[in-house]
Amino acid sequence: MDSTLLMAALANLFTPEVLFAIVAGVVGGIVIGALPGLSGTMGIALLVPITFGMDPVAGISMLVSIYAAATYGGSVSAILINTPGTPAGAATALDGYQMTRQGKGAKALAVSAIASMIGGLVSAFALLLVAPPLAEISLAFSASEYFLIAVFGLLIIGSLSAGSLLKGFAAGTLGLLTATVGIDILTGYPRFTFGTTSLQSGIELVPALIGLFSLSQVLVIAEGRDGGPSAMAEALRGRALPTLRELKRIGGTVLRSSGIGVFVGILPGAGGDIGSWVGYNEAKRFSRGADKEEFGKGSIKGVAAAESANNAVTGGAMIPLLTLGIPGGSATAVILGGLLIHGMQPGGGLFTDQADITYAIMLGFLLANILMGVIAIAGARYFVHATRVPMRVLVPVIVALCVVGTYAVNNSVADVWVMLFFGAAGYLLRKVGVPPAPVVLGLILGAIAEKGLRQSVVMAQGDVLAYYLSRPLSVVLMALILISLLTPVLARRLRRRIPESEEVRA
Repeated sequence: MDSTLLMAALANLFTPEVLFAIVAGVVGGIVIGALPGLSGTMGIALLVPITFGMDPVAGISMLVSIYAAATYGGSVSAILINTPGTPAGAATALDGYQMTRQGKGAKALAVSAIASMIGGLVSAFALLLVAPPLAEISLAFSASEYFLIAVFGLLIIGSLSAGSLLKGFAAGTLGLLTATVGIDILTGYPRFTFGTTSLQSGIELVPALIGLFSLSQVLVIAEGRDGGPSAMAEALRGRALPTLRELKRIGGTVLRSSGIGVFVGILPGAGGDIGSWVGYNEAKRFSRGADKEEFGKGSIKGVAAAESANNAVTGGAMIPLLTLGIPGGSATAVILGGLLIHGMQPGGGLFTDQADITYAIMLGFLLANILMGVIAIAGARYFVHATRVPMRVLVPVIVALCVVGTYAVNNSVADVWVMLFFGAAGYLLRKVGVPPAPVVLGLILGAIAEKGLRQSVVMAQGDVLAYYLSRPLSVVLMALILISLLTPVLARRLRRRIPESEEVRA
C-alpha cells in the first residue's frame, strides 16, 4: 500500500461517522455476544438495514466491528454463568467458569479480553498483508471463473455448516432455487413470481437475512421454558488485570493460538468453534507439568488459547470474503450481503477501483479489535448485566426491530411479508437441524453462478468443457471444488478429536 493510498484510507477512516459506527459496533457486539442464544450473525443481519443511509466505510466497519466484538462477547456468559453466548465460547467455558467459581471471574474476563484483542490484531495484520496479493489474482477472472467460484462457495458452505452433508447441500440448493425468483436476466420472462409484481425484482436480500437469522432465532429462544438465563453471575472478586508474570506465561500460547485461528479462518466453513477447540487442545498439548494439570480446572492458558484462536478466525475468514467472495461462515455471509448492498463486489475491484474504501474498512477492523480490548477490560464489570436480561423482555424488542428494520429498507409491506416467510422457514429449518447459512449463500451466489454459466456457455461457442480446461484458473478452481468435496470427512475426523460441547458442565 503506497503512502497516497494509506492517507486516503486514513482520511476515510478517521471521520466522526466512521469512528462512532466502530464504537457502536464494538459495544453492541459485546452485548449481543454475551446474551446466550444470540449471536454476532443475528446482530449483523439485524443492523444491515441501518447501514443503508450510511457511508460504505461506516456501514461495513460497523458490521465487521460487531463480528469481531460478538466473538469475544460469547466469553462473558461462558466465564460467568457457564453458558457460552456463542458456539465459539464453549472451549472458554471449560476453564473460565472454573476461575469464576474460584473467585477469579474478573481476571478470567480480563485475560479473555487481552487474548481476544491480540488474536484479532494478528488476524487484522494477516488480512492487510495477504488479501491484496490474492486480489490481484482475481483480476484475471472471467465469466467461467466467477461461475466456478460461486459453485466453490456453495459447495464448501453447504457441506461444512451442518452436521449432515445432505442437510447442508439441501439448504444450499434451497437458497439457489430462491435466487431464481424474479425476471429472467436474459429472456425477461418472470419466474416463480405467482403473478405478484413485488416478486418480479427477486427476493430482497435484507428481509431474507433478517428473517433467516434474526426472527428464526428469536422463535427458537421463545420456546425456552425459563425465558432465558435467570441465574445471576457470581460476584466479581479479586484482582482483574493479570500480573506481568501471568502475561509472560500466556504470551507464547496466545501467539500460537492466534496463528492457528487465522489458518482455520481462511478455511471456509470451519468457524470460530473449530478454531477455539484446536487452539485450546494445542495449548494443552504444549503445556507441561502443573500447567497441563490446570486445564479444565481454571487455567488462564486455557482461556487465553481459546479466546485468541476464535478471535483470530474473524480476520482470517475475511480474507477469502474480500478477495474471492467466499464467506468463511454465516457471519461473513451476512457481511457479504452488506458489501453487495453497498455496491462493493468482492474481488480485484475492491483493491483497485475501491481501494481507499477497502483499506479503510480493513484498518477499521484493526481499530475495532483495539477498542474491543480496551472497552472489554474497562467495562467487564458492567457487561455482566447483559446476561441478566430476561428473554420475555428481549424477544418482543427484537421482533419489533426485525419488522421496523425490514420495512425501512424500501418502505414496503411486501418486504415485511418476505421477512416473516423466511423467519418461519428458518425456524422450521433449525428445528430439523438444517442451518440457514447455506440458504443465504445460495441466495447471494445463485445470481452470480447463473450469470457466469450463461456467459461462459456463449463464450465457449459449443465446446464448454474444452473452454473451461483451456483456462488455467478454471482448472485450479475445478480442482479446489473436488477437494472441497473431501473436506467434510476431514472435518468430522477433526471434531472427533476435540471435546464435545456437552463437556461444558457446572
